[in-house]
This record gives sequence, C-alpha cells and structure tokens, in this order.
Amino acid sequence: MEVYEKIASCVGRGKINKDAPYPPDMRGEDGVFELVRDALAGDADPNDILTKGLMVGMNDVGKKFSRNEVFVPDLLMAAKAMTAGMEQLKPHFESGAAKRRGVFVVGTVQGDLHDIGKNLVRMMMEGAGYEVIDLGVDVAPEAFLEKVTERPGSIVGLSALLTTTMVNMEKTTKLIKEKHPDTLVVVGGAPLTQEFCDKIGADAYSPDPQGIIEWLDQKVA
Repeated sequence: MEVYEKIASCVGRGKINKDAPYPPDMRGEDGVFELVRDALAGDADPNDILTKGLMVGMNDVGKKFSRNEVFVPDLLMAAKAMTAGMEQLKPHFESGAAKRRGVFVVGTVQGDLHDIGKNLVRMMMEGAGYEVIDLGVDVAPEAFLEKVTERPGSIVGLSALLTTTMVNMEKTTKLIKEKHPDTLVVVGGAPLTQEFCDKIGADAYSPDPQGIIEWLDQKVA
C-alpha cells in the first residue's frame, strides 16, 4: 500500500498518531502524523498528500456517514486524524507551495448557539481542501457580510438548529446577495428543507456535509 493510501486509511479509521490508543486494532502503528511527516521528509508533494491522502480519507468517511454506516464519534475521530496531517501542511499552504481549493466562511446564525453541526461542516470542508474561516455561533448577518467583503470569492455556509432562528438565515442570505450577488451561500441544519433553501435564495442545501462538498465539486471545478 503506497503512502497516500495509508494516510487515507488512517484518516478513515481515526488513527491520529502512533501513541493514540484508538482504534484498538492499530495500537502502536504509525498514524496520520507520522505518515505525513515522513512523506514530507521524503519530498512528497504537499498537494498530493492533501488530495490523494487526507481528502480521500475524509471523503470516504463522509460518504459512510451519509449512508449511516459510521456515526458522529467516528467522523470526529477522522477529523482529528486529518487535523494531525493538516497542521504539518500549513507551512506549505502559507508559502504558496500547496494550493487550497477556496475559502469557506461558516457560522451558526444569529440567535442560535448550536455548534456541533457547524463544527462537523468545518472539519469536513478542511478535509476537502478548503481554507475554512469559522465565525462561531450566534453570528450576525453583518459579520458574515464583513468577512465576505474581506475575502472576495468566499463560499458561505450557514447553520441553524432552531426553527426560530431560520429567519436569520434568510436575512443573512439576502444581505450577502444584495452586496455580493455572485457569492455562493449554502445552508444546513436539522429543521431545513430544500424548499426553505429555495425560498430564501440560498444556492444549495444538504442534510449532511458530504452533500455540500459533492455539490461544490460540481460547481467549483
């Protein structure tokens, strides 16, 4: 198995590093940290480590999550393993040696303090190769607009779990579209539907992060 396949496999299994006790059947084996470190030391292309290793692993676990074959704890462990690799790639992104796929601005809308869904989206988007700017929870429409103005061409992800805060998703979408009509706005959260997405003028909705990633794959070639 070549190194990129090993990295992808370790991400999918949530194997962070050699000392990590999880998963039990991989105890004592190299994890994502060691594999990425050694690949970089061997002059592997950082872009290849990202696209053929880390992204493949997160994409695989994301699809399994969509099919209810794995669950939130599995996704969180995979994301932690991926982060162990991404941390080592950061200097290469900052130097321009490695390329991001784009900028994704994410936050839970004003009035809503739920962050588990948003955090899953953030980790999945990082795993898909995007630079993610996480604005946190209870984010005012103006804060989203300010960040999009700072980073033209950003994609915006809005999260809401409460039906009472969905109105702020609409306000945010309309404010962004008024000022930056070409900005892609994607929405998600338990109470949402495609019908609601269409009604507020957002560009895409998915019940899980993988659906958004796949939609963006088609949209942002």
